[in-house]
Amino acid sequence: MLKDSNLEAAIEALLFASGDDGMTIRQLQRVLETDLKQLAEALNKLSERCAKENRGLGLMKSGDIYFFATKPVFADICQKLFETPQQSRLSQASLETLAIIAYRQPITKTEIEEIRGVKSDRSVHTLMQRELIEEAGRKETIGRPILFTTSKLFLISFGLTSLEELPPLDLSESDATETEADLFFKTLNKEQQK
Repeated sequence: MLKDSNLEAAIEALLFASGDDGMTIRQLQRVLETDLKQLAEALNKLSERCAKENRGLGLMKSGDIYFFATKPVFADICQKLFETPQQSRLSQASLETLAIIAYRQPITKTEIEEIRGVKSDRSVHTLMQRELIEEAGRKETIGRPILFTTSKLFLISFGLTSLEELPPLDLSESDATETEADLFFKTLNKEQQK
């Protein structure tokens, strides 16, 4: 069993790794293999520490889900992060995500993350902000996750009249993502040189 300070640190690490999804106390208990009372005490101490110390994040609870969120005092600063000019280049992560969506649409965020092997929340958010992708309903499965497709602006931005104009991929699955992203890098570079 973990000591109190180690338990708080372990909770912090798990909640950070879980991102926006967060974790329930039962999930934390299962992973940390600790009793519920000790876990609840550690969550309270961590919450108090986050509130008292000069930190940018606070421990939040919505329903039975615990997660980290930016403290309201920093909302204006964080908003600037998402107000990047439309002319700025997409990151490689965003390009990879966009390529996956273009070739595999409609697709859920979980399916994108399975292909990329990493969380894609920020990339999906960026692409939604730039209106290159859009929600296309929900998948008929457990949890009914949102399906994403490319948008009309995507076609216009890449000089396509339809998705059929995307070059066919004839590669193994592991090489496909890198090649899809390379296609978009080349297209973006051409557009920026005009």
